[in-house]
Amino acid sequence: MIHKPRQKKLLRLIALFLIGTFLQLLFYIPTPVLSENSSSCSNITAPLTPEEQTYARAAWQYFVKNYQPATGLTNSTGGYPSGTLWDMGNYLMALNAARWLNLTDQADFDSRLNKFLTTLNSLKLFEDTLPNKVYNAANAQMVDYGNNPLERGIGWSALDVGRILAAFDVIRTCHPQYNDWLKGIVAKWQVARSLKDGQLFGATVLPDNKTLLVQEGRLGYEEYGARGYQLWGFSAPKAISLEPFQLVEINGVKIPVDTRDFKSTNANNYVVSESYILDGIEFGLQGELADFAARVLDVQKRRYDATGQLTAVTEDNIDQAPYFLYNTVYANGANWATITDANQPYPQFRSISTKAAFGWRYLFPDNAYAQKVFDAVKDLRSPDNSGYYAGIYEESKQPNKALTGNTNGLILEILYYKAKGNHPLIASRSASVSTGKPSENASPATPSNQPNSPVTTPSANQPTSHVTTPSATPADTSKPTEVAVAPIPPVASPQSSSNLKLDRPLSVIERRYAEAAWRYFQANYHSKSGLIDDRSDFKGATLWGLGDYLAALHAARSLDIITPKEFDQRTRHLLAALTKLPLFAGELPGRGYDTRSLQSVDYGGNPIPEGNGWSALDLGRMLAALYNLKTCHPEYTAAVDKIVLDWSYLRVVREGILSSATTTKDQDGRSLTRVNPETRLGYEEYAARAFQLWGFNVDGSAVGGEYQTASVEGVKVPIQRRRTDTKSKVNQYTVSNPFLLYALEFGLDPQMRSLFEPIFQAQAERYHRTGTLTASATTLIDRKPYTVHSTITGHGESWVALADNGQPVPKGRLVSTAVAFAYHALLPENKYSQELLQGTTDLYNPLAGFYEGFYEATGKTAVGFTSSTNSMILQSLLYEVINRQPLIRPTTSMKSPWWQEVTKGDSGRGLPGAATQRTRLISDSSGSYWVSLSKNIPLVTGTKITE
Repeated sequence: MIHKPRQKKLLRLIALFLIGTFLQLLFYIPTPVLSENSSSCSNITAPLTPEEQTYARAAWQYFVKNYQPATGLTNSTGGYPSGTLWDMGNYLMALNAARWLNLTDQADFDSRLNKFLTTLNSLKLFEDTLPNKVYNAANAQMVDYGNNPLERGIGWSALDVGRILAAFDVIRTCHPQYNDWLKGIVAKWQVARSLKDGQLFGATVLPDNKTLLVQEGRLGYEEYGARGYQLWGFSAPKAISLEPFQLVEINGVKIPVDTRDFKSTNANNYVVSESYILDGIEFGLQGELADFAARVLDVQKRRYDATGQLTAVTEDNIDQAPYFLYNTVYANGANWATITDANQPYPQFRSISTKAAFGWRYLFPDNAYAQKVFDAVKDLRSPDNSGYYAGIYEESKQPNKALTGNTNGLILEILYYKAKGNHPLIASRSASVSTGKPSENASPATPSNQPNSPVTTPSANQPTSHVTTPSATPADTSKPTEVAVAPIPPVASPQSSSNLKLDRPLSVIERRYAEAAWRYFQANYHSKSGLIDDRSDFKGATLWGLGDYLAALHAARSLDIITPKEFDQRTRHLLAALTKLPLFAGELPGRGYDTRSLQSVDYGGNPIPEGNGWSALDLGRMLAALYNLKTCHPEYTAAVDKIVLDWSYLRVVREGILSSATTTKDQDGRSLTRVNPETRLGYEEYAARAFQLWGFNVDGSAVGGEYQTASVEGVKVPIQRRRTDTKSKVNQYTVSNPFLLYALEFGLDPQMRSLFEPIFQAQAERYHRTGTLTASATTLIDRKPYTVHSTITGHGESWVALADNGQPVPKGRLVSTAVAFAYHALLPENKYSQELLQGTTDLYNPLAGFYEGFYEATGKTAVGFTSSTNSMILQSLLYEVINRQPLIRPTTSMKSPWWQEVTKGDSGRGLPGAATQRTRLISDSSGSYWVSLSKNIPLVTGTKITE
């Protein structure tokens, strides 16, 4: 297996822990890491035309002229030193766009951002909770909307928090040297206070000086704000669900309208353009939101068709009292209402919005009406080069000469979106790093021997120090040739679903988790080769990782997360790719492959044309997944059997045990192959059970026999099998991962239960003794040492974190997200497994999947996305809805090509000696589980789990 590389945990489980983390991060400056993402923020695939460059330069001049050097903030409107958190988010988006559009250089960017973040880090918070609704941009003092200083402030806006969290995500993605600084700022904010019952809540001060929490957001902005929260691990499921809404017909178009109007809630349910434009350029319009956006544009065209009045409505500042209006498609029962926040009408000031016209033009570049309304405002710049005016009044036809950061920031963001080939700024998860002199074709440094490279940083105890942007490390940045693999031909009779029957459907919350986990396999799919990366920051895969992918595919289809068509296309593509992988010594798939070229690579990603051996454990993972594909989707049987019949098993199964091959070089440079028995606890037993499904006699590797134990928390925990066939001391540590995978797929037979129960019990006892959540696993992170084994016992020591080389990793222990989900699936009534799940369910990015976990010592998210974690989460959710039956189901046919070839005998490929499975599924009072058919493996009874 390749062992390589939450969002911020809600930090709400334990108050003392929360306070400790705040104090730690208060004086923390990041340790930046270069990302290996292949696409980059600087990758300008559709350069701006000369005319568009003029638009961009004009919009950037607003921020140049309205910059406050003492704070690093900018004025929300021209010459007026005030700003909300939303305005600050606009500025960050504009600053990032200006950098990659080469409107400012790296030194100016760093200077501006350092000053901005220094001020933001020191802002006085409303009731020490969250930033006040508005600040004086010149001195960063809390003020009211009239810019009058207030010691207490006036409350916070959850929508504004969501806006700046989205901007933070763009900054840390495109400029990762600022990541930990941003994380530290977010950690100081009590973001969870703005969430309640799955919704966003702002705070306001009543006349009696009491603080009132008020639900914020209506259809459009509510979903946008919640997306920002999700990027940082904060879940608001009701806020992102679209409900409650109804369709209201206006000008012949049915428009989605939030049913919570001003009369019933004292808040406006306006329908405007900007929320949909922001969602489109930042996250990419998908599903119902894409349909809603198209309707909102179309109804404005219909008004133009009916009246001749160009229409592009959204909220805007205006250059006269009342100074801010909502120009709407619909609000509070009225079509085309123009209102204040207090629902007072001002129809005489309805205007064509510049930012809305820009947004629709570039979101829908082929829409003739969008082009027409854009043409009306594209030159609406102030004559003194201070930026774009907010719009044109419909009634007077005169410019609305309000100059704002909102208008000009959104224009810059839109033009950057266009320059990136209309690629959403957040949805891709791909980014370059800021380098000294980024150009339109800049590429990130890609070290040849490791996934990421560390970068020097300022002192960790100086919060006001500038972050120095590093230069790229010299490296061979040439990309391998991507191989296009054609999927196997359509199968004869594809099934609309697997023959696995669900005991119940997923709950709403479970479905959200499943969709989040599946996002990993969407975000890391190579459309040409059909492969999935083992980890999001490394373009490589092992057979174990591809087995994870195949298991995730089956789970996603069974749970109805993906359509039958997508399942079939992906499955046929993967099966075709498996036939193209070079085999080590012409026998078996190697240890690692480049997911673009399909060439053999080592664990550092370096090409090794001759290969570097094979892993019996990885092979077992793939055999289990392929077997289940045949069983649950028999239409793929012939294609599966063709793959496995191409492999030779002569050396991987020897004398009833599993063996793996490695390569070394002798003094003359010759490559030597060495084949040795597998001994890794838990993994060997899992792989052996998979081999038994295909008829192999691997009784010596199957679970059973005698195991050496160590006392951990008063529990006898297995550390290794007692054996005489090898003296190998490789990887002597005990973690949960393989035992959980075994239990989910094969069930807990008596032998495995005797190993599984003490492993869980020891972790529960540690939690009861120390209060430290413990979910010990092998996890992959985005920094050295890249792989962390958070052991139950390792190298004779309890609860030690080890790197792959066996060296301790101080404060490196993680609470694994996948382990938490799996333990809860297997032991749903156990109080400790419930605690684990509660502590990790929010550890996901809705665009990239679940994070690996969080650090025990600090509660910080362990940044890293992997196929193994997200696959186990999908499998755990599937296990829960099939009445907790083993996920591997027995075959109903022994007449497939595989068994026919086995029956022939003497294949020269090391096939099994008889066309009989060496394991079978049985049920008794303890449940259903697979057992070996061999009689020479004694049963071992275990102890009962206690809480």
